[in-house]
Amino acid sequence: MNFPLIAPSILAADFGNLQRDVEMLNSSKADWLHIDIMDGTFVPNISFGFPVTAAINKHTKKPLDFHLMIEQPSRYFKQCVETGAEVISVHHEACPNLHRVLQEIRELGCKAGVALNPHTPVNVLKDIMELTDIILLMSVNPGFGGQKFIERTFQKVRDAKEMILNAGTHTMIEIDGGVNMNNARELCQAGADILVAGNFVFSASDPLATIAQLKTVNSEEKFV
Repeated sequence: MNFPLIAPSILAADFGNLQRDVEMLNSSKADWLHIDIMDGTFVPNISFGFPVTAAINKHTKKPLDFHLMIEQPSRYFKQCVETGAEVISVHHEACPNLHRVLQEIRELGCKAGVALNPHTPVNVLKDIMELTDIILLMSVNPGFGGQKFIERTFQKVRDAKEMILNAGTHTMIEIDGGVNMNNARELCQAGADILVAGNFVFSASDPLATIAQLKTVNSEEKFV
């Protein structure tokens, strides 16, 4: 794979022209489509449900990266898979039985990700790295788009990368929130593999060029 992977967040798309925006992404250099599912309980917002993800899946040619910002996420794994999920990430803060939850995701044939809120240290995953395909670091507080990037994220990426190297796993690091050209290079140098971009892509005058620019961020000097 050509890193970094770019995963535009559908939450920032024009819901009145969702098919148009998905087809635009099909023709872009984006690697995945990031799908934020919110329940109004774990985060103070509601996004969309599975009829919408089914519609997205009908038109996309890209893998779907489901980010479940919800309580008791395992209740909905089947619907995620049925509507196209190839990656399912759950929040550490919402899963008291995380080991079992990650096993369930993998048994469904999906990559298993664990999302961490800004206040949660990466070392909470130290004893579960063998089941963690992706560490999704929230670089804003979850629930709303358009927030300012939290600078502490750079160090968390370095900490996560060091933990992955020590564990000897192939876990990837995904960054979600406030990603733009001002921080993308440094994130990749610190060890990030996947960049989620919402408003930065969809509010751009040329989203295709913006995605292409993110895709070419120099990530050769990683983990510095």
